[in-house]
Amino acid sequence: MGVNYPGFNDTEPLFIQIARWLENKIVTGQLKADEQIPSTTELSAALKINPATVRKGVNILVEKGLVYKKRGMGMYVAANAEDSARDDRRERFRDDYVRPMLEEAARLGISRDEVAEMVKGER
Repeated sequence: MGVNYPGFNDTEPLFIQIARWLENKIVTGQLKADEQIPSTTELSAALKINPATVRKGVNILVEKGLVYKKRGMGMYVAANAEDSARDDRRERFRDDYVRPMLEEAARLGISRDEVAEMVKGER
């Protein structure tokens, strides 16, 4: 996997952005189960950031069970990582976007059917 990161934003910590970037690669299938992820050294050199920051981002994925360590060999994508990350993201999408949208629609007197029509582009 080549390291080609589009850039960082100033609104959230770098380690979170690193974790999200790697998670995106898992969700999209760019990193597959049992595939080795780039080392902390490779990522920190390519992205020009501190290795401790990269390690902190990778550790988030370890804590989520998306990545595991093979002693002396590096970090690898877990067998269920793609499905697990996708399920977690769907939950966050529902909580962060769908629920607030439906709550606002209810306040405005818009039915769920009307919201569905809006989403489909029929209104």
